[in-house]
Amino acid sequence: MIKTDICDLLGIEYPIFQGGMAWLGTAELAAAVSEGDGLGIIGAGHMPPDVFRNEIHKLKERTNKPFGCNIMLMSPFVKEVMQVVLEERVPVITTGAGNPSTYVPALKEIGTKVIPVVASVLLAKRLLRGGIDAVVAEGTESGGHVGEITTMCLIPQIADAVNVPVIAAGGIADGRGAAAAFALGASAVQMGTRFVLSEECIAHANYKEAVLKAKDRSTVMTGLTTGHPVRILENLLSHQYQELEFSGAPKEELEALGAGALRKAAIEGDVKNGSVMIGQISGMLQDVKPCAQIIRDIMAETETVIGGLQKIIK
Repeated sequence: MIKTDICDLLGIEYPIFQGGMAWLGTAELAAAVSEGDGLGIIGAGHMPPDVFRNEIHKLKERTNKPFGCNIMLMSPFVKEVMQVVLEERVPVITTGAGNPSTYVPALKEIGTKVIPVVASVLLAKRLLRGGIDAVVAEGTESGGHVGEITTMCLIPQIADAVNVPVIAAGGIADGRGAAAAFALGASAVQMGTRFVLSEECIAHANYKEAVLKAKDRSTVMTGLTTGHPVRILENLLSHQYQELEFSGAPKEELEALGAGALRKAAIEGDVKNGSVMIGQISGMLQDVKPCAQIIRDIMAETETVIGGLQKIIK
């Protein structure tokens, strides 16, 4: 069995995180991952605090195992959401789009582990000064909001630069990817795309079908000119967005086109005009399985891959 320092730190059996995806990182999905002995993560996104608290209560009804919440620090409700985290004594938070250092002292008082998501060495080193417990190093292969550096290049550089555990994210969906991440210096892996194709994920059937049909070059990056690129499946929305973007449309017009687009695809099932945020590894995925089976299969394959590598040493 593969056990790493992140397992001891968080009290989980397997070093697998579920990405805290907006709209899709619900109590149902997070609880299923935690029950499968990984770390399930509720994606707070732009949830109002009462909705966020309800998701936590729903999760606690389904599992008593460790879980986390992903907090978007640019949310208009971030202060109220952080207060809910404190009141509900959430054991782990991952953070995005900002610096969580303002909240770290209060979180430390209740024992919450703070794990920001980073896309560069500079940001990882800067956040390290705030007393964080680990970092999620996310490569550009990921779905949704992404950086510029690939997972293969990012993980070893961040692992060398920080003295806390590193969780690898971006382009990982099987044991081969997990084994590679461990070889690069990661203590765990985080997967979003793989868990979208789980039985417990509430994504609309059309959304899951679009992911299943994806090929290796099916995703594109939008928002490159805004400084906030987003990886989605190529569709009518992506074509409209890129046409506007590269014709010099103002930022406000681009934001208006993207407003509500993720919900339109993920919940309403409009995968032509909505935003299907998904990673490049979607081209490899061919099935929908329970979360627990996904975790068991990946960990078993990881052990097999690592064992097989021993054979090439002569």
